[in-house]
Amino acid sequence: MTNNFTTIIITMPDHVSNEVERICHYATSGMRIHLRKPAWTKEETEQLLGKLPDEVRRVTVLHDWHELATTYSLGGIHLNKRNNLIPPDFDHKRMTLSRSCHSLDEVVEWKEKCNYVSLSPIFDSISKQGYSSSFSTDDITLAAEKGIIDRKVFALGGVTFKKLDEIKTMGFGGAMILGDAWR
Repeated sequence: MTNNFTTIIITMPDHVSNEVERICHYATSGMRIHLRKPAWTKEETEQLLGKLPDEVRRVTVLHDWHELATTYSLGGIHLNKRNNLIPPDFDHKRMTLSRSCHSLDEVVEWKEKCNYVSLSPIFDSISKQGYSSSFSTDDITLAAEKGIIDRKVFALGGVTFKKLDEIKTMGFGGAMILGDAWR
């Protein structure tokens, strides 16, 4: 991860047609991939990982089945409510650690422990019905002025490719795109 603005693509939770090809396209275009398949078995996750080239695996981060990150030489793991423990074999020098946050207090608690954190929902969600923005423009501006939102905090929730410049201006270090990437 560099100090530049980073764009991350989060996979849809279900099977998607041409998913491997689309993941490879985004990864080779300079984006990181977050593999988020909460209902998938370990075997289904391994089947997908086995189809990805090494260079794509190196920029892929797992939300589930964290123990597979070492086996498949992945780029990192992402902590969330379902999976909030760091595996004993986690390689802090080689892999990134990230975490989902849904409040500014969580960002303050976690961002120094992680390479980056996501904050959501910033905008009304595209992929989750009824999942509305939790932060006003003033909330975001004040949090950026206080240094809570900085290069280690990535915007999530309703993020589209067209909103990337706006997100940079808000002070975020990156953006995580789900719905807009899979339309």
